[in-house]
Amino acid sequence: MIGKTLKELGAALAARQVSSVELTQLYLDRIARLNPEINAFITVDAEKSLAQAGAADARLAAGDAGPLTGIPIAQKDIFCAQGWRTTCGSKMLDNFVSPYDATVIGKFDAAGAVNLGKTNMDEFAMGSSNETSYFGAVKNPWDVKRVPGGSSGGSAAAVAALMAPAATGTDTGGSIRQPAALCNLTGLKPTYGVVSRWGMIAFASSLDQAGPMARSAEDCALMLNVMAGFDDKDSTSLERATEDYTRDLEKPLAGLKIGLPKEFYGEGCDAGVMTAVQEAIAEYRKLGAETIEVSLPNMQHGVAAYYVIAPAEASSNLSRFDGVRYGYRAADYGDLDDMYRKSRAQGFGAEVKRRILIGTYVLSHGYYDAYYLQAQRIRRLIANDFVEAFKRCDVIMGPTSPCTAFGLGEKSADPVQMYLSDIYTIAVNLAGLPGMSIPCGFAGGLPVGLQLIGDYFAEARLLNAAHRYQQATGWHLRKPGE
Repeated sequence: MIGKTLKELGAALAARQVSSVELTQLYLDRIARLNPEINAFITVDAEKSLAQAGAADARLAAGDAGPLTGIPIAQKDIFCAQGWRTTCGSKMLDNFVSPYDATVIGKFDAAGAVNLGKTNMDEFAMGSSNETSYFGAVKNPWDVKRVPGGSSGGSAAAVAALMAPAATGTDTGGSIRQPAALCNLTGLKPTYGVVSRWGMIAFASSLDQAGPMARSAEDCALMLNVMAGFDDKDSTSLERATEDYTRDLEKPLAGLKIGLPKEFYGEGCDAGVMTAVQEAIAEYRKLGAETIEVSLPNMQHGVAAYYVIAPAEASSNLSRFDGVRYGYRAADYGDLDDMYRKSRAQGFGAEVKRRILIGTYVLSHGYYDAYYLQAQRIRRLIANDFVEAFKRCDVIMGPTSPCTAFGLGEKSADPVQMYLSDIYTIAVNLAGLPGMSIPCGFAGGLPVGLQLIGDYFAEARLLNAAHRYQQATGWHLRKPGE
C-alpha cells in the first residue's frame, strides 16, 4: 500500500483490502525506520493515530465514509492539534500542547482522516531550506546531503520518502511550492482566504495560506475539497460557495492560454532547471495549449517588498511569545522586563530574531513611510501586473525555484542568497493568487518544479492543467532511489 495515491488508498479501504489501522501502522513503521535519518517528523504519537484509525474503520464499516476517511495525513507542526505537541519548529513552543484544533485539523478530523504526526519545519515558518528548525535540519530524500526546501520541508520530505501519502503545508512566500519542487511533489497554495488560518500559528497574517502537498494534482484536489471553506472564526476567510476541486480534472487543455512572463525566463535560473521547464511548456503545446509572452514588470521588486512586509507582520505576531502564559520561560531572571528579554533571547533562533528586528525597524517612527508604506505600494503594483496579465492568458507558467536542492549549510551563512531562493514564488503571495508546483523533470539527478499561477479562485483550472500534464508524463511518479 505504501506509495499508492489517496484515491487508490480510498478505494482499497472501501473494498476492505486493508483497514485504516493496518494502513496507519504501515506508515508508522516506515516513519520509525526512516525518520531518524530524514528528520521529517517532530512528533509522532502512535496511540493517538491508531485510535483515530480505529474510529475511521468504524465509519467505513457503517458506510459513513468520505474520500479521505481512514487515510493517514501528516500535518505541518504549525497547525494546533488538540492534545498534540505543537512546536512551530521552535524552542519557544517546545513544551506547548495545544488545547484546541486548528480549523484545518478539525476539517480533516471531520472527514475521518488520520493524523499521522506533526512534521518538521523552519522555525515559525521562517526559512527556505528547513535548516532553521530547533529540532534540526530536514534531509532531502533524493540526497540526504541536500535541503528539502522550506518552510514546509518536513511535510515535503515525509511524502517524498513515502512516510506519508500526503501532508499539509503553509505558504507565506513559497513555502509549499519551493519544497514541492525540490522533492518532486505537487504542492498547491490556494487563493488567500480560501483556507482558514484559524489555529495556524501566524508568521505574516496577510501572506500566510495553508494548502495541500501530495504526489499528484488529483490528490491535492481531494485534500483541498476538505481544507477549503468559510470559517467565521477567521476574519480573513472568504465566504464563498463550496467547490468540488476535482470537477475539471479531465477537461481537455485545447485552447488553454499559457502566459510566459519574460521576467521568469531571463538570467538567474540554472540552465538545467530552465531546460526542464521549457520541455514542460513544449508538452503543454502538444496537449493543445497556446503560449503567449506576458510581462510582470514589478516582480523584480517582490523580494525587497516581501522582506519588509513579512518581517513587519512577524514582529507583531511574535510579540505574544513572552514567557508569561505559555511556551518557553527563561530559568533565571530578575524582574518582568528581564524575563521578557531572556525568554525571547533564548527561545527564538537566529533567523526569527533577525526578522523581528527588521520588522520592528521598518515599523518604527521615521521609517514606516520610507519602508513599510513603500513596500505596500509595490505590493499593489505587483497585483495589478497580474490583473493585466490575466486579461491575456488563463495560466502563467515558469520555474518554481531558480535551482535544484542545494547542499545543507550551503546558503545558511548568507541570508540574502537564501531569500533569493523564493524569487519566483513571492509575488504570488503578495498578490494573494493561487499557485502550484508540479514535477517537470530532473537536472543533475535532482527534481525540477514547474510553477503554475492562476487568477483569483482559479484553483480548479490549475489542478486541471496539472492533472492533464501528469497524465501525459511520468515525472510525478518518480521516487527516490529509483
